[in-house]
Amino acid sequence: MFYPEELVEEIRQKNDIVDIISSYVKLQRKGSSYMGLCPFHNEKSPSFSVSAAKQMYHCFGCGVGGNVFTFLMDYENYTFVEALKHLAGRVGVTLPEAEISEEAKRQAGIKARLLEINKEAAKYYYFQLKSQRGQAAMDYLTKRELTEETIKKFGLGYSNQTGDDIYRYLKHLGYEDDILRESGLISFDERHKVYDKFWNRVMYPIMDVNNRVIAFGGRVMGDGLPKYLNSPETKLFDKSRNLYGLNFARTSRKPNFLICEGYMDVIALHQAGFTNAVASLGTAFTGLQANLIKRYTSEVLLTYDSDEAGTRAALRAIPILKETGLTVKVINMKPYKDPDEFIKALGAEEFQKRIDGARNSFLFEVEVMERDYDMDDPEQKTKFFNETAKKMLQFTEEIERNIYIEAVSKKYDIGFDNLRKLVNSYGARLGTGDSYKPREHRERGRNKNLPIEGIRQSQKILLTWLIEDLRLFDKIKGIITPADFTEDLYKQAAELLFEQYEKEGKVTPAKILNYFESKEEQKEAASLFSLELSSEMSAKEKEKALNETVERIKKNSLEKQSREAIEKNDILTLQAIIKEQADLQKLHISLTDG
Repeated sequence: MFYPEELVEEIRQKNDIVDIISSYVKLQRKGSSYMGLCPFHNEKSPSFSVSAAKQMYHCFGCGVGGNVFTFLMDYENYTFVEALKHLAGRVGVTLPEAEISEEAKRQAGIKARLLEINKEAAKYYYFQLKSQRGQAAMDYLTKRELTEETIKKFGLGYSNQTGDDIYRYLKHLGYEDDILRESGLISFDERHKVYDKFWNRVMYPIMDVNNRVIAFGGRVMGDGLPKYLNSPETKLFDKSRNLYGLNFARTSRKPNFLICEGYMDVIALHQAGFTNAVASLGTAFTGLQANLIKRYTSEVLLTYDSDEAGTRAALRAIPILKETGLTVKVINMKPYKDPDEFIKALGAEEFQKRIDGARNSFLFEVEVMERDYDMDDPEQKTKFFNETAKKMLQFTEEIERNIYIEAVSKKYDIGFDNLRKLVNSYGARLGTGDSYKPREHRERGRNKNLPIEGIRQSQKILLTWLIEDLRLFDKIKGIITPADFTEDLYKQAAELLFEQYEKEGKVTPAKILNYFESKEEQKEAASLFSLELSSEMSAKEKEKALNETVERIKKNSLEKQSREAIEKNDILTLQAIIKEQADLQKLHISLTDG
C-alpha cells in the first residue's frame, strides 16, 4: 500500500534512531555521535556510527548505512511496510487500512491461519517429545549429545505413532479440513481418509527469519523410509527460498556463514558455538538461497559431507554462490563424514582450526578435477593442465588470474610462465575479449578512469559538509548547483538536499533516503552524508579545502558540459562554458565573512 510521504516522515521523526538502534547495539557517546560494534559484520573495534543530528547510521568498516527504516529492514529483514508498521505501533501512530481486494484479504487470512496451525503443531510436537510416548525420540536426541537448552532453542519435538494424532489435535482446536489440507501436515486420500504427514518421527520446526514456524522436517524412528521427510510446499513454505537455521545465523555477527547439508549438522554446530550455520532444505542449493545469504554476509564456507555425494553437492553449489558475488571456501572434514561427527570426535576448537584453514573453492575444484586424471601418465597430466588452464579463464582481472596461476603452478610444479602461457593461449583462442588485450591497451583504459574516484570523493565531501554547516548553501550559491554532481545518484541526492534547504531552511538527510528504493541505493546515499570530516582543521585550512573541493567539482562539471557542447557543435554554449572556466580561476569562498 502507498502511504503519504508526510505520514512516513512523521513516523520517522517520532522514532529516534539512537533509541531504536541502542535496543539492538550497545552504543557509547563519542563527540556528537554514538559508536558501537557493527551488527552487520564481525569486528572488535567499534566503527558503527549513529548520528542523532542526522538521524542516520553508517559503518566505516563495511560501508552499510541508512535511516531508522533501513536499519530495521536490514537487521530484522523487514519489508519497508513491515518496518513502517512496527515503528508506527511503537509511537502510537495509526496507519490507514490498506484497500485490498477480497481475494487478497482471503489469501492473507489463509497465511495467518497456517502460521497459527504450524505454531500449535510445533507446541504439540514439543509436548509429545517430553511425554512418555516421546521417550524413544528423546533417547535418540540425547544419544546425539544434544542438550536440553539446544532442544528447546530449536523447538525439536516428536510426532506420535498414531496415524491421525496431529489431525485430531488440530480439529479439537477448531481448524476445518479445508485449511488443514493446505497446511502440509495432513493428507487426504480419494476415499476421504485422513493421515498425518508425519508420524513416529523426530520433528524439526523450520522457521523463517522472523522466527515463525513455516514448515517441518521429520526424521523417522526406526528403519522406515524415507529417513528424512520435509513438509510439501505451501502458501508459507518454498524450500528453494528458505534455509534451516537462518533465523539464528543472521544475528550471529560472525564474518561468514557455514552451509551444511542437514538439520543435525546445523544444530550440532550451533550447540558448539558456531551460530552462523545454515542448511538447505532437502534440495540442491539454489540461486534464491544464495541471494538470501548475500543479504547477511559476503563469505560462505561449505561444510558438506566429505563423501562423494557431498563433494558433488559442493561442486554444484560453488558456481551458484560465486555468481551471487559471494566468496566461497570449503572446509576439509576428513577423516570424518560431517560437522556433527567431527565435533563429537575432536571438539569445537579443532573445528575452528578447520574453518581457519578452509580451502579456496577454486583450488578445491582443481583438486577434485585432479582425481579424474592419472598424474603419472604424461598424456593424462597434460590433459589435466589444459583443463585447469581453461578453468582459469573465469578470472577476468589479470592480477587475480596471475595469483591463481602462481598457486596452481607451485602446487603441481609446472612453472608459473608455462601455465600462464597456456592460459593466455586458451584466452586468445576462445576470444575472451578485453581481459587478454595487450598490456598497454589495458593500462591505458584503466588510467583513463583514475580521476573518477577523486571526483566522487569530492562530491561526497561537499554533500557531507553541506548538512553539517548550513552556511555553505549560501556560500556556494551561483557556483554549484545539483547539476554539477555528475553521478546520477549523487545528483538526485543533491537535488533533494538543495530543495529541502530552499523550502525549509534546514536539511534532513534521513528523509532523503526514503526516496531511494533499493537497499544498494539507500546504502550509497547514506554514505554521501557520512564521511568523517576532520574536526582538527583550522578555519584557514577548512576554507582552503572548501575552495579546492568546489573548484574540483565545478571544473569537472564544466569539462563534461564542454564535451557535450563540442559533440553538438553548440558554439554559444561552448563560449559560455569558456567564460565560466575563466571565472573559476578567480574563485574564492570566504568562511569568515557574513
